[in-house]
Amino acid sequence: MSDIAYVNGAFTPLVEARISILDRGFLFGDGVYEVAAVIDGKLVDNEAHIARLERSLRELRLDSPVPISRIVEIERELVARNGVAEGMVYLQVTRGAADRDFAFPEGVTPTLVAFAQKKNILASPAARTGVKVVTVPDMRWARRDIKSVALLAQVLAKQAAVEAGCQEAWMVDADGFVTEGSSSTAFIITKAGAIVTRPNSREILPGCTRRSVLALAEQDGLTIEERGFTVAEACEAAEAFLTSASNLVLPIVAIDGRSIGAGVPGDHATRLRAIYLDFARATSV
Repeated sequence: MSDIAYVNGAFTPLVEARISILDRGFLFGDGVYEVAAVIDGKLVDNEAHIARLERSLRELRLDSPVPISRIVEIERELVARNGVAEGMVYLQVTRGAADRDFAFPEGVTPTLVAFAQKKNILASPAARTGVKVVTVPDMRWARRDIKSVALLAQVLAKQAAVEAGCQEAWMVDADGFVTEGSSSTAFIITKAGAIVTRPNSREILPGCTRRSVLALAEQDGLTIEERGFTVAEACEAAEAFLTSASNLVLPIVAIDGRSIGAGVPGDHATRLRAIYLDFARATSV
C-alpha cells in the first residue's frame, strides 16, 4: 500500500487518513469509485476511466467536490509521491457526511479519497499459468452499470472463489447466462475463433479494459460477438479470459473445476494480452 493518500483536499500519510463515521459511503454505500492501472509510472486508459466516473456520478446525482481535471492531477500526484512505477490508483467519491437519513442531505460537500497501490502487473504469474474460475449466482442490484461502492455481493463471490481455490468468480443470472466476474469482464473464444462477451447494459459494468480489448481484437482481424453465453457454452469453448484494469488480460484455464481447451493459456488470449500491453504503454499518460 502507498504511504501517501488524498482525503478531501489534502495529501496525508495513509496512517493518518480519516473520514467521518457519518460518511454516506460508509453508512449506505452511497458513492462511486474508479481504479486505473499504472504502468511505467503512467496512468493506463485513464480517459475511459474518468468518463465512466463522470457517468456514474450523473447516474447517482452526485457532484464531484473538485473539477474532473483536478482528479487526474490528484491521481498523477499520488503516483509520483508514492513512487508507483507499476500498480494502480483507487479513487472514491461519496455523497459526504451528514446525520444518518436515507434521503439525500442538503448542503453537504461530497467526500473524495484516493490512494495508490504497487502491484506486479506486467510480469504477473497468473498471465503465464492462467487463472481458475468458479461460478456463483448473481445476487446484485439492478444497476450494475454504475460503479458503486456497494460491493457486498462481489465480496461474497470473491470469497467463494478463494474457498474453491480459484482466482475469480463468474456471476450467473437466473437463466444460466454469465453476466461478469466479481471484479472483471468475462469472455470466451469459440472453436470457430470468435470472441464472445455480454453486451453493455444495466446488467454489467461497462469495462474500460473490455472496450479497448474489443477494439484491438477487431483491428487484429478477430470476430466479435456481443451476446450472452451460458456456463455450459463456456466450458465447451476453445479459450476463456477476463479483463480488468488491475489485471489487464488474463487467460482462464478452468471453470468449476473443468479445464478449458487444453487447460493452459490459449494463443488468442495470450496475444490479446500482448497487444493490450503495447496499447497501454503507447497511450498511457
